[in-house]
Parts: sequence; C-alpha cells; structure tokens
Amino acid sequence: MALRHAVLAALLDGEFSGYQLAKAFDIGVANFWHALPQQLYAELARLERDGLVAGRQVVQETRPNKRLFRVTEAGRAELEAFAAAASKPSFIRDDLLVKVQAADRVGTAPVIGQLEERASAAEAKIELLSALLRQLRGDVDEEEFLLRGERIGPYLTCLRGLAFEREHRDWCLRIAAVLRERRRATHGER
Repeated sequence: MALRHAVLAALLDGEFSGYQLAKAFDIGVANFWHALPQQLYAELARLERDGLVAGRQVVQETRPNKRLFRVTEAGRAELEAFAAAASKPSFIRDDLLVKVQAADRVGTAPVIGQLEERASAAEAKIELLSALLRQLRGDVDEEEFLLRGERIGPYLTCLRGLAFEREHRDWCLRIAAVLRERRRATHGER
C-alpha cells in the first residue's frame, strides 16, 4: 500500500485541508497507517498533479488562505483498482521485538521499562479508539450500525486498531512480567 491510497481513502469523507487531513490521520487513520504532516502535504501535491484529487483555494478574512482537497473520479478509479488488487500479507517490524529477542543476553531493566511504556501508550490509544467508535456510531448499537450504518469503513478499521492495541498492551504487560520474574529467579532480586 502506498501513502496515496491512505490519503485517497481518508478524503472519501469530504473536502479537507492539509491540516484537517493530518488531524484525521492522527485520530482515525493512524491505527493502520502512519504519516507525518509534511508527508501528507507532499502527497496531496502529487495527487493533485496526477489528477487524483482536486484542490481549491479558500480565501479567509482573519486567517491565511487555505486549500481544500477532494477526490476526483480518477482518484476513485485509483481506489477501485487498489481495492481489487490482491493484498500482501502483513508483517511485524518493530525495534522493541529486537530488544526482547536479545533480552536474555543484555540487561532487561531498560527493556522492561520500554514494554511498560508501550503498554501505557496502547492503553491511551485504546481509550481514544473506543471514544472514536462511540462517536462514529452515535446512539446506534454496534450490530445495528454495522448492518445499516451509512459509512462503516472507518469504523471497521477502528475496530481492527482497537483489537491490535488491546493485544499489544496485553503482550507488553505479560512479557514485562516474564522478564521481571526471570530477573528475580536468576538474580535473587525481589
């Protein structure tokens, strides 16, 4: 997947400025695709140059002017082709796993600390994603929303992000406990 597809998918919900797109990425898209604001601005420029998005200038009286972007028909066709193409299997690439891999040969205290930090970060993300899910479905219960909701794509990706963060939190806490217990058992620490 290229950043262009994530940007096009995010723009399906309407017209966004680069700033609004960056905020949308922080909240809804970040659970499956990370991009820095400068990457988003550069991608918007490429997408506009390629005719996949259209931008328009909005003149503002008390603020600097801004550009709003929307997906064009060519952009929708690009997303259709992307959606129809076979997906590659996902994989994990995480420096913390390298540290855990080496944990029985290096000091474990820093690794335990990092695992606990990751668990805390995952817990914060769980709260954020849970709130976003409630916001997306409104007063409708989840099963009804999934069956009849107007736009469920963002909800479904948010569900995946929530499941990932819960599993990641639980794994980090378990591995930190295992490493801590091993330190106690091998070094007689309390």
